[in-house]
Amino acid sequence: MNFDILTLFPGMFSGPFDESIIRRGKDKQLIDIALHNIRDYAKDKHQVTDDAPYGGGAGMLMKVEPLAACMEAVKALRPTSTVLMTSPQGRPFTHKVAKELSGCEGLIIICGRYEGVDERIRELFVDDDISLGDYVLSGGEIAAMAIVDAVTRLIPGVLGCDESATTDSFCNGLLEYPQYTRPAEFMGLTVPDTLLSGNHEMIRKWRRRESLRKTSRLRPDLLLQADLTSEDRKLLSELERDNGSTVR
Repeated sequence: MNFDILTLFPGMFSGPFDESIIRRGKDKQLIDIALHNIRDYAKDKHQVTDDAPYGGGAGMLMKVEPLAACMEAVKALRPTSTVLMTSPQGRPFTHKVAKELSGCEGLIIICGRYEGVDERIRELFVDDDISLGDYVLSGGEIAAMAIVDAVTRLIPGVLGCDESATTDSFCNGLLEYPQYTRPAEFMGLTVPDTLLSGNHEMIRKWRRRESLRKTSRLRPDLLLQADLTSEDRKLLSELERDNGSTVR
Protein backbone atom coordinates (compact mmCIF):
# COMPACT_ATOMS: atom_id res chain seq x y z
CA MET A 1 0.00 0.00 0.00
CA ASN A 2 1.11 3.54 -0.75
CA PHE A 3 0.88 6.21 1.94
CA ASP A 4 1.33 9.81 0.80
CA ILE A 5 1.48 12.38 3.58
CA LEU A 6 1.08 16.11 2.95
CA THR A 7 2.67 18.08 5.77
CA LEU A 8 4.45 21.28 6.72
CA PHE A 9 6.81 19.34 8.99
CA PRO A 10 8.13 16.21 7.22
CA GLY A 11 10.99 15.93 9.72
CA MET A 12 8.53 14.81 12.40
CA PHE A 13 8.15 11.44 10.68
CA SER A 14 11.79 10.38 10.40
CA GLY A 15 11.92 8.53 13.73
CA PRO A 16 8.52 6.80 13.91
CA PHE A 17 8.62 5.67 10.29
CA ASP A 18 12.12 4.21 10.53
CA GLU A 19 11.47 1.81 13.40
CA SER A 20 9.50 -1.30 14.37
CA ILE A 21 6.47 -2.52 12.40
CA ILE A 22 6.42 0.33 9.88
CA ARG A 23 10.06 -0.23 9.01
CA ARG A 24 9.35 -3.96 8.63
CA GLY A 25 6.53 -3.22 6.22
CA LYS A 26 8.82 -0.95 4.19
CA ASP A 27 11.66 -3.48 4.18
CA LYS A 28 9.25 -6.16 2.90
CA GLN A 29 8.02 -3.71 0.25
CA LEU A 30 4.48 -4.17 1.50
CA ILE A 31 4.10 -0.44 2.11
CA ASP A 32 5.67 2.68 0.68
CA ILE A 33 5.56 6.05 2.45
CA ALA A 34 6.15 9.35 0.65
CA LEU A 35 6.32 12.68 2.49
CA HIS A 36 5.31 15.80 0.58
CA ASN A 37 6.32 19.21 1.97
CA ILE A 38 3.45 21.63 1.33
CA ARG A 39 5.87 24.58 1.53
CA ASP A 40 7.51 23.39 -1.69
CA TYR A 41 4.31 24.34 -3.53
CA ALA A 42 4.08 27.92 -2.24
CA LYS A 43 4.77 30.43 -5.01
CA ASP A 44 6.17 33.34 -2.98
CA LYS A 45 9.84 33.56 -2.01
CA HIS A 46 9.06 33.14 1.70
CA GLN A 47 7.01 29.98 1.07
CA VAL A 48 4.06 31.27 3.08
CA THR A 49 1.43 28.61 3.70
CA ASP A 50 -0.92 30.36 6.14
CA ASP A 51 -3.06 33.47 6.25
CA ALA A 52 -5.64 35.19 8.45
CA PRO A 53 -9.22 33.90 8.11
CA TYR A 54 -11.90 35.97 6.43
CA GLY A 55 -14.30 37.38 8.99
CA GLY A 56 -11.62 37.62 11.66
CA GLY A 57 -10.90 35.32 14.57
CA ALA A 58 -7.92 33.93 16.41
CA GLY A 59 -5.08 32.12 14.67
CA MET A 60 -4.23 31.44 11.04
CA LEU A 61 -5.51 29.05 8.38
CA MET A 62 -3.56 26.93 5.90
CA LYS A 63 -3.77 28.65 2.51
CA VAL A 64 -5.66 26.94 -0.27
CA GLU A 65 -3.22 27.51 -3.17
CA PRO A 66 -0.07 25.65 -1.99
CA LEU A 67 -2.05 22.81 -0.47
CA ALA A 68 -4.17 22.42 -3.61
CA ALA A 69 -1.05 22.42 -5.80
CA CYS A 70 0.54 19.75 -3.61
CA MET A 71 -2.66 17.72 -3.63
CA GLU A 72 -2.96 17.86 -7.42
CA ALA A 73 0.65 16.72 -7.87
CA VAL A 74 0.16 13.76 -5.56
CA LYS A 75 -3.22 12.85 -7.03
CA ALA A 76 -1.61 12.75 -10.48
CA LEU A 77 0.67 10.01 -9.16
CA ARG A 78 -1.99 8.21 -7.09
CA PRO A 79 -5.33 8.74 -8.83
CA THR A 80 -7.01 5.81 -7.04
CA SER A 81 -5.83 6.65 -3.51
CA THR A 82 -8.33 7.71 -0.85
CA VAL A 83 -7.78 11.21 0.55
CA LEU A 84 -7.99 11.68 4.33
CA MET A 85 -7.91 14.88 6.34
CA THR A 86 -6.80 14.70 9.97
CA SER A 87 -9.31 16.91 11.74
CA PRO A 88 -11.01 17.18 15.15
CA GLN A 89 -14.34 17.29 13.31
CA GLY A 90 -13.70 13.93 11.63
CA ARG A 91 -15.18 10.56 12.49
CA PRO A 92 -13.41 8.81 15.40
CA PHE A 93 -10.54 6.56 14.39
CA THR A 94 -11.25 3.00 15.57
CA HIS A 95 -10.04 -0.48 14.72
CA LYS A 96 -13.06 -0.85 12.44
CA VAL A 97 -12.04 2.28 10.53
CA ALA A 98 -8.42 1.07 10.31
CA LYS A 99 -9.60 -2.24 8.87
CA GLU A 100 -11.76 -0.39 6.35
CA LEU A 101 -8.83 1.80 5.29
CA SER A 102 -6.51 -1.20 4.96
CA GLY A 103 -8.63 -2.26 2.00
CA CYS A 104 -7.94 0.95 0.08
CA GLU A 105 -5.50 0.97 -2.83
CA GLY A 106 -3.62 3.81 -1.18
CA LEU A 107 -4.05 6.64 1.32
CA ILE A 108 -3.24 10.32 0.92
CA ILE A 109 -3.26 12.02 4.33
CA ILE A 110 -3.45 15.80 4.69
CA CYS A 111 -2.01 16.98 8.01
CA GLY A 112 -3.85 20.06 9.24
CA ARG A 113 -2.07 22.84 11.14
CA TYR A 114 -2.79 26.17 12.82
CA GLU A 115 -6.53 26.82 13.24
CA GLY A 116 -7.37 24.52 10.35
CA VAL A 117 -7.46 24.30 6.57
CA ASP A 118 -9.30 26.44 4.03
CA GLU A 119 -12.67 24.69 3.61
CA ARG A 120 -12.29 24.56 -0.17
CA ILE A 121 -9.58 21.90 0.21
CA ARG A 122 -12.13 19.63 1.87
CA GLU A 123 -14.74 20.34 -0.78
CA LEU A 124 -12.35 19.75 -3.69
CA PHE A 125 -10.24 16.82 -2.57
CA VAL A 126 -11.11 15.13 0.73
CA ASP A 127 -12.92 11.78 0.85
CA ASP A 128 -12.95 11.33 4.62
CA ASP A 129 -12.14 13.26 7.81
CA ILE A 130 -10.49 11.30 10.62
CA SER A 131 -10.09 12.30 14.28
CA LEU A 132 -8.05 10.51 16.94
CA GLY A 133 -10.37 11.73 19.68
CA ASP A 134 -11.98 14.67 21.42
CA TYR A 135 -8.84 16.66 22.11
CA VAL A 136 -6.63 19.10 20.24
CA LEU A 137 -3.16 18.35 18.88
CA SER A 138 -0.72 20.94 17.56
CA GLY A 139 -1.12 19.44 14.10
CA GLY A 140 -2.23 16.39 12.17
CA GLU A 141 1.19 14.75 11.96
CA ILE A 142 0.77 12.63 15.10
CA ALA A 143 -2.67 11.56 13.90
CA ALA A 144 -1.20 10.60 10.52
CA MET A 145 1.45 8.47 12.26
CA ALA A 146 -1.26 6.65 14.22
CA ILE A 147 -3.31 6.01 11.10
CA VAL A 148 -0.32 4.65 9.15
CA ASP A 149 0.74 2.42 12.06
CA ALA A 150 -2.74 0.99 12.70
CA VAL A 151 -3.43 0.34 9.01
CA THR A 152 0.03 -1.12 8.34
CA ARG A 153 -0.48 -3.76 11.05
CA LEU A 154 -3.51 -5.06 9.16
CA ILE A 155 -1.71 -5.57 5.85
CA PRO A 156 -1.02 -9.32 5.44
CA GLY A 157 2.64 -10.20 5.85
CA VAL A 158 3.71 -7.13 7.80
CA LEU A 159 3.52 -8.70 11.25
CA GLY A 160 5.71 -11.68 12.07
CA CYS A 161 2.51 -13.56 12.93
CA ASP A 162 -0.65 -12.47 11.12
CA GLU A 163 -2.70 -13.97 13.96
CA SER A 164 -1.47 -11.11 16.17
CA ALA A 165 -3.56 -8.62 14.21
CA THR A 166 -6.70 -10.68 14.78
CA THR A 167 -6.25 -11.20 18.53
CA ASP A 168 -5.32 -7.66 19.57
CA SER A 169 -7.69 -5.60 21.68
CA PHE A 170 -10.74 -4.28 19.78
CA CYS A 171 -10.33 -6.78 16.91
CA ASN A 172 -13.32 -8.79 18.16
CA GLY A 173 -14.99 -5.90 19.95
CA LEU A 174 -13.45 -6.71 23.35
CA LEU A 175 -10.28 -5.89 25.24
CA GLU A 176 -7.54 -8.48 25.08
CA TYR A 177 -7.15 -11.05 27.88
CA PRO A 178 -4.18 -10.83 30.30
CA GLN A 179 -0.96 -12.41 29.03
CA TYR A 180 2.12 -13.82 30.77
CA THR A 181 5.54 -15.15 29.89
CA ARG A 182 8.43 -16.69 31.84
CA PRO A 183 9.19 -16.87 34.71
CA ALA A 184 6.09 -18.57 36.10
CA GLU A 185 6.56 -16.78 39.44
CA PHE A 186 7.75 -13.22 40.00
CA MET A 187 7.72 -11.24 43.25
CA GLY A 188 5.09 -13.56 44.69
CA LEU A 189 2.79 -13.36 41.66
CA THR A 190 2.22 -16.55 39.69
CA VAL A 191 0.91 -17.34 36.25
CA PRO A 192 -2.65 -18.78 36.35
CA ASP A 193 -2.57 -22.58 36.50
CA THR A 194 -4.84 -22.88 33.47
CA LEU A 195 -2.19 -21.36 31.20
CA LEU A 196 0.32 -23.95 32.38
CA SER A 197 -2.08 -26.88 31.99
CA GLY A 198 -1.53 -27.59 28.29
CA ASN A 199 -5.29 -28.02 27.91
CA HIS A 200 -6.05 -25.86 24.88
CA GLU A 201 -9.82 -25.83 25.37
CA MET A 202 -9.45 -24.74 29.00
CA ILE A 203 -7.00 -22.04 27.92
CA ARG A 204 -9.33 -20.80 25.18
CA LYS A 205 -12.25 -20.58 27.59
CA TRP A 206 -10.10 -18.89 30.26
CA ARG A 207 -8.89 -16.28 27.79
CA ARG A 208 -12.40 -15.51 26.63
CA ARG A 209 -13.67 -15.21 30.19
CA GLU A 210 -10.82 -12.89 31.16
CA SER A 211 -11.36 -10.82 28.02
CA LEU A 212 -14.98 -10.38 29.00
CA ARG A 213 -14.01 -9.65 32.62
CA LYS A 214 -11.50 -6.96 31.62
CA THR A 215 -13.89 -5.38 29.14
CA SER A 216 -16.76 -5.28 31.64
CA ARG A 217 -14.47 -3.65 34.22
CA LEU A 218 -12.58 -1.15 32.05
CA ARG A 219 -14.76 -0.55 28.97
CA PRO A 220 -18.31 -1.75 29.65
CA ASP A 221 -19.51 0.39 26.74
CA LEU A 222 -17.85 -2.05 24.35
CA LEU A 223 -20.08 -4.89 25.52
CA LEU A 224 -23.11 -3.02 24.19
CA GLN A 225 -21.68 -3.22 20.67
CA ALA A 226 -19.86 -6.56 20.80
CA ASP A 227 -21.14 -9.58 18.88
CA LEU A 228 -21.53 -11.92 21.85
CA THR A 229 -22.10 -15.65 21.48
CA SER A 230 -24.31 -17.76 23.73
CA GLU A 231 -21.11 -18.98 25.41
CA ASP A 232 -20.08 -15.37 26.03
CA ARG A 233 -23.39 -14.60 27.68
CA LYS A 234 -23.05 -17.65 29.87
CA LEU A 235 -19.56 -16.56 30.90
CA LEU A 236 -20.87 -13.06 31.65
CA SER A 237 -23.56 -14.57 33.86
CA GLU A 238 -20.88 -16.49 35.75
CA LEU A 239 -18.90 -13.28 36.18
CA GLU A 240 -21.97 -11.50 37.49
CA ARG A 241 -22.50 -14.22 40.10
CA ASP A 242 -18.84 -14.09 41.09
CA ASN A 243 -18.91 -10.29 41.40
CA GLY A 244 -22.33 -10.09 42.96
CA SER A 245 -23.31 -7.38 40.48
CA THR A 246 -24.58 -6.99 36.94
CA VAL A 247 -22.03 -6.88 34.16
CA ARG A 248 -23.10 -4.33 31.52
